[in-house]
Amino acid sequence: MAYGAHHSPTPPPHPDLGLARDCEHCLGWGTVITRDGVHELCDTCQSTTDGDEFPPPPFPYRRSSG
Repeated sequence: MAYGAHHSPTPPPHPDLGLARDCEHCLGWGTVITRDGVHELCDTCQSTTDGDEFPPPPFPYRRSSG
């Protein structure tokens, strides 16, 4: 008999799929599942910055003067 996955108290992380596209470690998903069954961002293609949970956007947003 097959059983469904256990419900997690926290939602899975949201990877940047643009960074994950050609990653061979996570096969383009951007996340990996640990031996404990926990979703984590792929440490090969999803880099975190100075305490941020997600990588910065590729282009900085500029405010127009006027």
